[in-house]
Amino acid sequence: MGKYNLTEKKEKNAAYRSLVRAELVDELYEKILKVFVVDKKYRDPSYSAKKLAEELNTNTRYISAVVNIRFHQNYSSLVNEYRIKDAQYLLTDKRYMDKTMEEISAMVGFANRQSFYAAFYKILGVTPRGYRMEHLAKEKETAKA
Repeated sequence: MGKYNLTEKKEKNAAYRSLVRAELVDELYEKILKVFVVDKKYRDPSYSAKKLAEELNTNTRYISAVVNIRFHQNYSSLVNEYRIKDAQYLLTDKRYMDKTMEEISAMVGFANRQSFYAAFYKILGVTPRGYRMEHLAKEKETAKA
C-alpha cells in the first residue's frame, strides 16, 4: 500500500455497543476527553485501554464501545491521533526546533521512532521530518513577504 505497510481497519459491528446506555456513553465520553485533553495521559507509552478503564472505574469493553461510538475509531487510533496533534505542535514550535524526531516521538508517547513515523504518515500523509521542513519553508516565505 505504501511506504509504511498500512492496512485499512475493517468496520466491526460489535453487539455490546448497542447495550451501553446512552447516559453512560455520554459520561464516559466526557471522562475520556478529560484524560486525553487535560491530563494528556496519551503521552505515556504504556497507557492502555485497560489502564484507562481502571482509572474510570469501568471495563475495556465500555471504553471500546464509547471510543467507537463517539470518536468513530478504535482506542489505538484515538491515542495516535492525539499524539500526532501534539507532535505537529512540537515540530513547528521554535522552542523545540533543536529536538530530534526521536525526542519528539518520546515526548508525545511513542515507544519508538518507527511507530511515530508510521502513525504520522498514516494520519497526515507526510513524514514528521517532511512536515517540519514544509512548515519551515512556509515560514520563510511569509517572512520574505
